[in-house]
Amino acid sequence: MKDDIVSLKLEDLEKYFSEIGEKKYRAKQVFGWLHKKLETDFYNMSNISASLKKTLDDDFHIVKGEILEKHISDKNGTIKYLFKLDDRNIIESVFMKHSYGNSVCVSTQAGCKMGCAFCASTVNGLSRNLTASEMLTQIYEITKDTNEKISNIVLMGSGEPLDNFSNVIDFIKIINHEDGLNIGERHITLSTCGLVDKMKELQDLKLQITLAISLHAPNDEIRRCIMPIAKRYKLNDLLKACRDYANTTKRRITFEYSLINEVNDSVDNAKELSKILKGIMCHVNLIPVNAVSHDDFKSSSKKEVEDFYNILKSNGHEVTIRKSLGNDINASCGQLRNTKLNTL
Repeated sequence: MKDDIVSLKLEDLEKYFSEIGEKKYRAKQVFGWLHKKLETDFYNMSNISASLKKTLDDDFHIVKGEILEKHISDKNGTIKYLFKLDDRNIIESVFMKHSYGNSVCVSTQAGCKMGCAFCASTVNGLSRNLTASEMLTQIYEITKDTNEKISNIVLMGSGEPLDNFSNVIDFIKIINHEDGLNIGERHITLSTCGLVDKMKELQDLKLQITLAISLHAPNDEIRRCIMPIAKRYKLNDLLKACRDYANTTKRRITFEYSLINEVNDSVDNAKELSKILKGIMCHVNLIPVNAVSHDDFKSSSKKEVEDFYNILKSNGHEVTIRKSLGNDINASCGQLRNTKLNTL
């Protein structure tokens, strides 16, 4: 079985080239071919020798993303991609155009085991973690397919990023590298449902990424009903980890809050949320929940969303209401993948 070269960081490549008696600078050349020029064939790397090309081809394979389907929104040009992996697993990514640049929402796992009641990603459970290369190839193939520069990455697709910690960190280091696409850490957002122990590990790395917390409830009682992870970590412990993270990294936390009709969207819920977030350097992103085929959750009304927003705003919190992009193409996490899996 050949090794996965795309998942190797530059220092890993340097070690490999040293072991086979090649100059250290060869690692930088090959890394640039893979991660800046997005080359998928060793024999097209024009500045390395034929013998080295053969050695690389003998030792490694280059993970390639196969676009299985793509769906383009008629409303705003959002594109939902389905990728087929080497083992025939299916993952999904979303390309979005914004005024500040193009974003890609990346999956970090095939499926998810976190079990959040409002999320389609978890319907079929977790198949497996993705490698760093399988995350990178989502960016690389979308870049080539759209011929557009990607300036922002959100790790908010299928899967829990912190449940795939080491591969996700390798992905961030490679995508951020100056000899690769060099996407700045401050242009990368990682979303977690709140794995407190892994948040502490992430804090210790002092990355400058944006950490987004899938909160979705103002108290433990409601959170336990819709998010199984709340049975493992109490809200107070999660919020303490958020305070510590923000204080250490000097980076503002984003709290994602899906508004579900008659579950977590009342005036009292808004007041309670305002209270528990006091003193945390944060921003709240309100998300009218998307309908998921396996449940009967309904989105809050426009008035309920606005009332919730106004209560948070009046209590001094920075808050936005997320615009829906691609709801005509099943662009929410897991929706299109589940539709495809049901036909296989």
